[in-house]
Amino acid sequence: MQDVARRAQVSLSTVSYALSGTRPVSDATRRRIEDAMADLGYQPNAMARGLASRRSHVLALIYPAMEKGLGGTVAEFVSSAAETARENGYHLVLWPFRTTQAPEVRDLVRQGMADGVLLMEVALDDDRVDVLDEAGVPYTMIGRTRDVTDRPSVDIDFERTTDDAVQHLVDLGHRHVALVNHSQATADDGYAPTFRAEEGFEVAMRRRGLEPIALRVDESPRAGRDAVATLLEREPRLTAFVTMNEIATFGVVAELQQRGVAIPTDMSILSIVTSPGVGEMSNPPLTTMHAPGAELGRLGVQKLLSLVDGSRPSTPNVLIPCVLEPGSSVAPAAGRSPDDDDREPEAR
Repeated sequence: MQDVARRAQVSLSTVSYALSGTRPVSDATRRRIEDAMADLGYQPNAMARGLASRRSHVLALIYPAMEKGLGGTVAEFVSSAAETARENGYHLVLWPFRTTQAPEVRDLVRQGMADGVLLMEVALDDDRVDVLDEAGVPYTMIGRTRDVTDRPSVDIDFERTTDDAVQHLVDLGHRHVALVNHSQATADDGYAPTFRAEEGFEVAMRRRGLEPIALRVDESPRAGRDAVATLLEREPRLTAFVTMNEIATFGVVAELQQRGVAIPTDMSILSIVTSPGVGEMSNPPLTTMHAPGAELGRLGVQKLLSLVDGSRPSTPNVLIPCVLEPGSSVAPAAGRSPDDDDREPEAR
């Protein structure tokens, strides 16, 4: 930076002010500094700018990547979040901390390693959120804790998504529908989507005068196969599955086909909160409700940056429903039309 100051014939502090924007610099002086930088091939160091402005221009993404991996929806989210951050002059870095690693989050936050934090895989009761609240660092949850009144968040609208899924099946004459949910282990960890999807499904079914059937299933094809046996034994009149467990869904498909149950003629499958491209991996292609990963990433970063800049969003909690993407795994209920049921489901 001294070389730039010498060539532009200004003081070192003036160069610093021009780079950081902390004090006004005349247009003529700024042009001389920029010309000097271009002549010398100088690229301003991000850390130097951060020291001058007291900002790191880094946003941290807390996501347990080693434990959860990077599926299609997460990859969509991360790509969108990183691009939105870049467009606004920030870098997105990964902090791979689980819900049990709140002390590690506290240590990094105290060191001022990031201007703001995006928190994924949120539990209903999440110690990491308490740490962020105590530290006073700007953050946005991708998900929701049990109490979200004053906690900024962007999340999938599980109530709307499950309601739309049930309505789609009811419109096709289905009255006996089961939910294949995430595992009991995720529920034991307090993983919020497991509870919100289950609650939303049960409310949607009962709102229409129908009896909900839900099962928490391990994330494996074998578990999906076993789920079919369990659910058909519990309710032999089933005509449709709603699944929110991508890996188990393939087991559901395989088990039904092995039993000679035709999809979708005899049994419909609607996969919700699904990663991009998953539907095409099945035969027949699945009808899905695609998780809005890219939109979550974009809106999450935008909300976080508004907090970093000191403003409070007018809407602290934003919910985005999944949208139906037609495939070939859903059809009218076997042996009936949508209008010949002896009970008319209640309207939404």
